[in-house]
Amino acid sequence: MIPAWVWITFGAAFAQALRFMFQKQLVSAGLSPTATTFARFVFAAPVVVLIAFSYATLSGQGAPDIPAAFWGYIVVGGLSQILATVCVVAIFAHRNFAVGITLKKTEVLQSVLVGFLILGDTVTWFGLLAILLGIGGVLLLADPPEAEGPWRQRILNRAVALGLLSGLFFGFSGVSYRGASLSLGAGDTFYRAMIAMAFVVIFQVVVLAIWLRLRETGQFTAVLRAWRKVALVGLTSMIGTMCWFSAFTLQSAGYVNAVGQVELLFSIVIGAVVFGETVNKREWQGLTLLTISIVALVLIA
Repeated sequence: MIPAWVWITFGAAFAQALRFMFQKQLVSAGLSPTATTFARFVFAAPVVVLIAFSYATLSGQGAPDIPAAFWGYIVVGGLSQILATVCVVAIFAHRNFAVGITLKKTEVLQSVLVGFLILGDTVTWFGLLAILLGIGGVLLLADPPEAEGPWRQRILNRAVALGLLSGLFFGFSGVSYRGASLSLGAGDTFYRAMIAMAFVVIFQVVVLAIWLRLRETGQFTAVLRAWRKVALVGLTSMIGTMCWFSAFTLQSAGYVNAVGQVELLFSIVIGAVVFGETVNKREWQGLTLLTISIVALVLIA
């Protein structure tokens, strides 16, 4: 029987693929990567807070008893997720949708190390071999199809750097969100996930709003003008984040992110159907290796 956290992660991955699709469209419409990231949170935040408050009240669990460590996890996780999303949106200017998402999914390779260092989460030797196989897939994807010259020079490019950075930041955010949820102690899985999520999105909206006002004049207004697409970004973001938080509460971030690699399949379909993109032979090879790595990790989770 497939555990509940796996199905929850599938839902998170599908919602996230849709959200990045809408964000790519916002970038094409002239929004900056930071403004597009802000769009993810601004409309979702009120709904998330309402859901968290309503569930806490109706379930009789009331206000949470928040320990000091909770705030550290929220700040680190919230900032890491902002930086990670900015990196992913920036990738779309350099590579196609499916490959951009794949580079972002290096988070599974990095969250294992982060999870071990911060929370003591571990993987087996078989899991480590599967992760190394995934690294091979990432290296294939890192090689631009149109590039010439020595191989090492071809993979040292801006898109790869952004992808690896986004994976690192997403790794930190996933582990931090798991730490925040677990630090609450009392309450069921959904309660702890929603409480942590509510505080995170409030923090992220405030930080990004201040940044846009001070550093990117006009982008705050541009987000409001594009409210129809922004609302879709917010909706899919809210659904995805609810699922991610619930999954991180139930299982270690490394394994959750591994199962979340199914997002690659969703992104390939979206890239082909919505953006008319194609994936070349080498990129298919990279996707195949990465998918084998994912399946292997799922089997041992």
